[in-house]
Amino acid sequence: MELKDKVYIVTGGSSGLGKAMAEALINEGAKVVITGRDENKLNEVANAISAIPFHADVVKDEEIEALYKFVDEKFDQLDGVINNAGIAGWSEVDALKREDLQKVFDVNVFGAAIVAAHAAKRFKKQNYGDIVNIASTASQKGFKMGSIYAASKFALRGMSQSWQAELRPFNVRVIQINPSEVPTAFNVENRSERTQEPNKLSPKEIADVAIASLKMDSRGFIPEVSVFATNPF
Repeated sequence: MELKDKVYIVTGGSSGLGKAMAEALINEGAKVVITGRDENKLNEVANAISAIPFHADVVKDEEIEALYKFVDEKFDQLDGVINNAGIAGWSEVDALKREDLQKVFDVNVFGAAIVAAHAAKRFKKQNYGDIVNIASTASQKGFKMGSIYAASKFALRGMSQSWQAELRPFNVRVIQINPSEVPTAFNVENRSERTQEPNKLSPKEIADVAIASLKMDSRGFIPEVSVFATNPF
């Protein structure tokens, strides 16, 4: 399926995986709206990769609504959404706090759900569209100190599967991509990008998978794919 002239939203598109996927879509000829919480960084990245910036935080419903209103007015078209915005949170089980769980779930689960809800309304009416959820290999297996983060990604995986069951009759594809470790600005306090490591994944591998999944003829889709470094040790 050709991506040229299609319109996509990429949340968390100002760094790391989001930036790489947005840039890959643009290189295919698509028009891409990227969101982010840091407005200055968002504008700089959008200018650098020829994306369209929209300052929005996925934990704020009114900003998600404003995002979709902007896309409707600018393009009167939406072909896909990449739910990439996410944050981390680690804790031993005996130190778990409700507020720490809430903070991560607000972004990784509730934010993704509301972004997808707005997209699904449009996609059901037009009888096509793609929702790509960027999860993690932590959505498949928990790990030490991972109660908060893994639980959020398990929840996202459950939503992906539920949306697949609901939206397939409307020709809407829901695709979940599970990266293992990728050195990015993810979980870096000042949001600076980590240095890439030759034996670990880079954002490009995840972007390659996203593009390949979206370019598949619309009669088929990949429900879930996991990406691991070949030899990260």
